[in-house]
Amino acid sequence: MPRPAMSAPFAVELLRWYRQNRADLPWRRQPTPYMVWLSEIMLQQTQVDTVVPYFERFLKAFPTIAALASAHLDEVLKLWEGLGYYSRARNLHRAALIIVERYDGEIPGDVDELLKLPGVGRYTAGAVGSIAFGLPLPLLDGNVIRVFTRLLDMDDDISLGATREALWSLAAEWVPQQDAGEYNQALMELGRKICRPQRPDCAACPLRMRCRAYAAGTQKDRPLKRARPATPHYDVCAGLIRDQAGRLLIAQRPLEGLLGGLWEFPGGKREAGESLQDCLARELREELAIEVEIGDLFTKVNHAFTHFKITLYAFDCRYLGATAPFDEPQALEAMNWAWVSEADLGEYSFGKADRLVIAALRDRRGMMF
Repeated sequence: MPRPAMSAPFAVELLRWYRQNRADLPWRRQPTPYMVWLSEIMLQQTQVDTVVPYFERFLKAFPTIAALASAHLDEVLKLWEGLGYYSRARNLHRAALIIVERYDGEIPGDVDELLKLPGVGRYTAGAVGSIAFGLPLPLLDGNVIRVFTRLLDMDDDISLGATREALWSLAAEWVPQQDAGEYNQALMELGRKICRPQRPDCAACPLRMRCRAYAAGTQKDRPLKRARPATPHYDVCAGLIRDQAGRLLIAQRPLEGLLGGLWEFPGGKREAGESLQDCLARELREELAIEVEIGDLFTKVNHAFTHFKITLYAFDCRYLGATAPFDEPQALEAMNWAWVSEADLGEYSFGKADRLVIAALRDRRGMMF
């Protein structure tokens, strides 16, 4: 990896650009530690424009850390619904409880204490510590990695751990002792607005004359990252299970794991050699200890997660009863279950695929009346 040829003037030029061009974002207008922490958690893996309305609604519902800590997790997940990466919401709630219990409701201004909070790693600790408390802490996200690798025309594979550590060392070397929070925000904003992945606006970049990739014409080739393997695909079955009153049976996923704490139409992943109907019957026995009469396929939806894709097949089903010796469904592989009317589904937090099924249910209901 080539060594940097820049020092203090780099930060000066960057800060001058940032102060003239920074976006007006709600968490920048009053950067309290709570606002900074909340925004940085939401911004992980999520675009700024997507985050803004969620941030504003969340802050209105939970204006303080104490309010967040006193809320039920279901309330938090419902407000987070659609933002994705739901472990962030669960960790945010857990961290709020810890902050109230251990730190008198105030986010700690010490990096070691920040790192003890659920969901806070090096990046988030660096962001909160520098922006909210003015500590000279580095941070590294996708935007910063792109800026650094282009500035240095770096041809190391950024998916390798050694390369990431080298970039963290570089970030620590370059972060200024003063104005670290503005500097870090400037780096991220430069990567988001100017040093974009596909169409970098080099003509508008305040650092283009220092950029080795710009000089070499290789900016579109940086950062270098090895090709991803093919994305796996899974078939998933779900039951729209109705009782005699027409209510639907929904189940709450375990807290740990994918979509933890969210509700779903019960079912699961098809195993090799299984029919869709056999898969659904098996999953319902294993998950809730129930038997159903499986009817017609109601709808199927496609959805992509970060590392895999699914096709969800939702079947109309009639509830026959619990598997002996039980008298009612059992939360064997679920955290909870409930019978709800279609009208009340909106009170529960669901993942994207199940929300598409709910939308189809509403369309069908609309056509019936």
